[in-house]
Amino acid sequence: MTESGHELINDPNAITKVWAADRLAGSLDPLLSSARSNFALGDYETACFAALKAVEVEVRRVAGLPNELIGVNLMRKAFNTKDGVLTDSAAEGGEKEATANLFAGAIGAYKNPASHRTVQFDEPMEAAEVIQLADLLLRIVHRAEKRLAHEAEGR
Repeated sequence: MTESGHELINDPNAITKVWAADRLAGSLDPLLSSARSNFALGDYETACFAALKAVEVEVRRVAGLPNELIGVNLMRKAFNTKDGVLTDSAAEGGEKEATANLFAGAIGAYKNPASHRTVQFDEPMEAAEVIQLADLLLRIVHRAEKRLAHEAEGR
């Protein structure tokens, strides 16, 4: 019997862990390698923190904002509906606001708590979904980066 088989017999939550790991079996942004590794070790708190930290670092890099700007404030600045560097100027006002809220909410809900205190995070399915959310957010950031490069070429 494999190690996974023994775990399934001895851990009533093992099947949930297997299903959660399946959610991460596909391609993820390379910036999420630390999150994936921590998830595989069962350290879901660190995995979620690492995933959203990767988003925060990438937003800062692409937007060209200073290290002193962190967390929700960084997201609000980068995706400001009027002059945010990463805001899609072609998007409708409500969509701009929703994108800003999506980024600020993800950072506020899943990165900030682990930044400031010990968080008990023992739900493998939720952790996998947080990592998938980070992957989606990184895709949005990279789409903005391409848009900025295209705009710079047109000048």
